[in-house]
Amino acid sequence: MRKSLLALGLATAVFAAPSFAQANIEATMTKALCLTCHAKDKKLVGPSYKDVAAKYKGKADAVAMLSAKVRKGGQGVWGPVPMPPTGADKISDADLKAAIEWVLKQ
Repeated sequence: MRKSLLALGLATAVFAAPSFAQANIEATMTKALCLTCHAKDKKLVGPSYKDVAAKYKGKADAVAMLSAKVRKGGQGVWGPVPMPPTGADKISDADLKAAIEWVLKQ
């Protein structure tokens, strides 16, 4: 019985982890103001995360390239509205990497 409860607890923790991680990433992105211009499945000011994921699918350098674009800002890839730069004071390098990896899985 004790082993069954331990296994159930471990399974619950493993399956709950992605939801917790996703909530943390979305909270971090909200704090960094990403969600002001982007949404998961629809275009706002900037492209949806699903559109970004589709555009960069299979590109080995996507995380590094998108990280640089977020840090420096950009214009012209998705239309005329510029994306302002987002510094490390808004989102750390580690959180930015995790957020971009999450976006690319959409």
